[in-house]
Order: sequence, then structure tokens, then C-alpha cells
Amino acid sequence: MPSAPAPAPQPVKQQPAADRVYMHVKQAVLDRRYEGGTLLTEGELAQAVGVSRTPVREALLKLEMEGLLKLYPKKGALVLAVSAQEIADVVETRLLVEEFAVRRAVPPAPGLVQRLEELLEEQRRRAEAGDLAEVAATDRAFHAEIVQHAGNQILARLYDQLRDRQLRMGVAVMQSQPDRVAKNIVEHAEILERIRAGDAEGAAGCVRQHLSWVKVLVRGEAR
Repeated sequence: MPSAPAPAPQPVKQQPAADRVYMHVKQAVLDRRYEGGTLLTEGELAQAVGVSRTPVREALLKLEMEGLLKLYPKKGALVLAVSAQEIADVVETRLLVEEFAVRRAVPPAPGLVQRLEELLEEQRRRAEAGDLAEVAATDRAFHAEIVQHAGNQILARLYDQLRDRQLRMGVAVMQSQPDRVAKNIVEHAEILERIRAGDAEGAAGCVRQHLSWVKVLVRGEAR
């Protein structure tokens, strides 16, 4: 008997056009491929992503609500630079959350030390490859892992709201101060060793010292 015909392949469902534009622009802003002060036009973005202008407008409105862009009718969208006040606010919030979290994470729960070791090694690999966007993402993940293990989900959700700003500032720091990449890795290793040793106050001190660099280093990038 003749064999049954093979089923036709199912078409791959494409992401909605507005979502594609949103992710394209947002990632470029966070990676600083679109730097502060860059004016983006609907036509250019529509051509870059391969969509019409309508989903571009929808995506830009969403990004404006997130504080990454400022829309100017009939002109385009201006990528907002990182301000000195934003830096101060983020660092202050991170200090409040992360010092508390690292104290609560000691003694470490099963799996925390291993996960931090993995993230630290991943950060080293990304640094050797020169991929600053991924270094920043892994850096952020290291701190987020500690916050998640503090056992306070409300605090963890608050911390998640800082994600985009942290990534953008992280890339800015590493572009302006390339030697900071290696220093961050060393400081992360120190935080990890304090956690491993069960030294809550020592770990909190390392976190405080680690974050104190951020404001100083990024201030030169601020406008």
C-alpha cells in the first residue's frame, strides 16, 4: 500500500509587529547602540524591522511610558540619556534592597553558592569575549539571584523593576571605564566568598563598597 503523505509543516507563528519593534528598540537602547540623544524616526524603524508605521507608533508609546524615550509629534522619538538623578535614585534603591537581601541570604540556601559560582564563571567568559551587553546582563543576574534568595517576594518584584536601568547603566560604565569589568568580577568573587563563609555583615559591606563605584563611574556619562 502507498505510504500516507507526510503532514504539511506548520507555519511558524510570527511575533506581532509591534512587539518586534518594541524589542528591537528596547534592546538597542539598553545596549547603547541607540545612545542618549539619538532621534529615532518612524520610517527608519519601520524599514529596519520590516513593518508598517502603525506598529512602530504603538511600540514607541510603550517605550515612552517606560521612561526610555520622549516622543515628539511629526519628528520622532528621542532616546533619553541617563540622568544624574536617575543614577542616584537607582544606586540608593539598590543599596537598600541588596544590603538587606544579602544579610537574609546568609547562611546560604541549598544551591545559591553553586548558582553564584556559575554566574561568576559566565561573567568571566563574556568578559573575555568582549560582549559588554552580556557582561552587564550576567552582572545583574548575579545580584538578582541573591535578592531572590532573601525570601521576600515583594522585595524581589521591586528589584525586578530596576532591571532595564541597571542594564543600561552597566553598559555605560563598562564603555567609559573598561577596567571596571575585571574589578566587578573580583568584587563579585569577594561577595560570594563572604556568603560561602556565612559572614552576613561582611557580605553586606562588600555589596556596599561594590555599589559605591556606580554613581562615580557613570556620572561622567550622565547629561
